[in-house]
Parts: sequence; structure tokens; C-alpha cells
Amino acid sequence: MFKSLFEAAQNSTFKSPFTSANCQAATPAPTTPLLPSAVGDGASRQLTPNHNFAAAAVAQGDSCEFGSNHYFVLCGLGGIISCGTTHTMVVPLDLVKCRLQVDPAKYKSVVNGFRVSLAEEGVRGLAKGWAPTFIGYSMQGLCKFGLYEVFKVMYTDFIGEENAFLYRTGLYLAASASAEFFADIALAPMEAAKVKIQTTPGFAKTLREALPKMTAQEGISAFYKGLVPLWMRQIPYTMMKFACFERTLELLYKYVVPKPRADCSKGEQLIVTFAAGYIAGVFCAIVSHPADTVVSKLNQAKGASALDVAKQLGWAGLWGGLMPRIVMIGTLTAAQWFIYDAVKVFLRMPRPPPPEMPESLKKKLGVTGAQ
Repeated sequence: MFKSLFEAAQNSTFKSPFTSANCQAATPAPTTPLLPSAVGDGASRQLTPNHNFAAAAVAQGDSCEFGSNHYFVLCGLGGIISCGTTHTMVVPLDLVKCRLQVDPAKYKSVVNGFRVSLAEEGVRGLAKGWAPTFIGYSMQGLCKFGLYEVFKVMYTDFIGEENAFLYRTGLYLAASASAEFFADIALAPMEAAKVKIQTTPGFAKTLREALPKMTAQEGISAFYKGLVPLWMRQIPYTMMKFACFERTLELLYKYVVPKPRADCSKGEQLIVTFAAGYIAGVFCAIVSHPADTVVSKLNQAKGASALDVAKQLGWAGLWGGLMPRIVMIGTLTAAQWFIYDAVKVFLRMPRPPPPEMPESLKKKLGVTGAQ
């Protein structure tokens, strides 16, 4: 299935709103004007009257062609690095956040949660669940970022470049939701193990100890009983993460950054990426927090359903641990986008600019100048 998705995206004929480089060598027609590329070091050529594809010379050093299988694989690698490392780095805060959600009587605040956890288990106890966190979120990052790029090109192909520009927010939402659907299937087993280790005293100290115990107690369902609430948490989160980031990035370059993106150095572009990521992360934390609370409580409570847990917690209980999650998710999201974009720079991958109105649409609407 993934192979067919990659092939369909690779063969897309409507990549222009999101394309910054194409490594296929070709000579533009003499009458075709050259336009600045995504990072100010490329040129654009017109392949048909209504479709512009950016083209980069081999000397510019791009390691792959936009939309190729190689490109999508490298995007997946960037997702592994960005998600796996960042989630593992904040395991202590995640542990306290989960304990605040499932046992607010014992863990009354973030500071109190750290104090109690340190008193009972020491510094090493704050790293509980690091292994399933690293494995699970690396797998999730692979699917989240890699498939987002695939679906974004596929859906652009389906609706055409003009509609892709006009309805780009909907395009980002659809592509990210589709990618996260598969990403959560990859994440669910490790997420269940992580929460079990962190919130059930005496259950297990390591992943190797937790997996056989969970299988013996509840079978394979132990690893996927939280999948639906995980979808409820992660799909809205990811939709906000990608759509808010893409549009915020566009607005920052349009209204805040004092010079065009093409004139910014790669370092300056990464700073803008981090800022857009943090803004997106705050909104991500808010929209996905109630479902996150249900997931944490569900994996602690044996035999309970998501609806049972939600009723037990009540409306106020669903928002327990929100502030530490805003700090955690805001920082995580910003760091993930920064790392993901930095990986693209390091691997010399094409980096699409904020979308611009296609020439064909400009002619239809009578628009002049950049939009």
C-alpha cells in the first residue's frame, strides 16, 4: 500500500505550489522568464501553459528530486530524528504530566509531581518509559512526516494546482490527518507500554519487562485498546500542527520577516521555522489535551472504555495537566519542525517555499504581482 502511495505521489503532475527544486536536467524555453526559487538559489521553467515546475541545476547540489521515492524516504528519516529524539528528551515532564492526569490527589502540581517522583524513585525514576517513547515516536515520526509529504502531493494531483492554492489549508488538514491515521497505528503499542510503565506502580521498570506482562494480562488488545482515543488525540493535534505551521510560516514571511525568504540565509529560515512551530504547538496542545488525558487514564485502568474514563473524569478532569502539556508540546513542536527542516538542509533536500498563486490563476483573476 505504501509503495503505491509513493508511486502515485512521485508521478503527480501538479506539484507546483509546493515545489522548490527538481533535479531533472532541462533547458527552459527562451521565452520563459526565470523566477527565484525557494531558497534564492534556483530557477523555474514552464513545462505547460499552466504548470510551473522549479528546476535546480546539478551544480546546486540537491541530493534528490522533489516528489521522488528518495525524497519521501529522506522525509521519513527526518521524521524519525525529529520525533524520536524530542519526545525522548522530555520523558521526565511527560511522566509527571501523565501522573497528574491519572492521580491528581497524589500529584497536585508539576512541581509537586517532580518532588514526589524524585522522593519515591530517585533521578533514574524520571526516565521511566524512555525506551517505548523513543521507539514509538520514531515510528510515528516516520509515518507522520513521510506520509504527509506523500499525501500532500497526491491530493494536489487530485484537485489540481489552482484549487491546491485556493484551498491549501484544507489540503494541509487532509494530508496531515491521513498521515496521522497510519502513524498512530505504528505508535499505539509503544504508547500503551509507556503509560503502563509510568503510571502503574510496581508493574514494570523496563519495556522488556512490560511487554510480556501486558500480553499475558490482556492479550494483543492491551496494545491497541487506546488506538481510538489516540486517533482522537493525535489526528486533531497533527492537523493543527501541520496546517497552523504552514499558514503561520506563510504569514511570518509575509508580515513579520523584514526581507523575502529568498534573501534569508538558511540559519535565518530555521529561526522562522522554530517560531512558527512553537505557535503551532500551543494550539496543538489545547485542541488535543482532553483526548490525551483519556489515553493516559485508559492505559492505566484495566477493562475500561474511553467513554467510561471520560465520564469518570468529568469536564474539569479532562483538562488536568494542561499547562505542563502546553510547555511540553509547544517546545516539542517547535523543536520537531526545527530539526526536520535542519535535516532537509543537512541532506541537501529541496525545501519548498510558502505557496504562491499559479500564473494560470493570476490570469483568471486578473491579479498582478506576488500573492
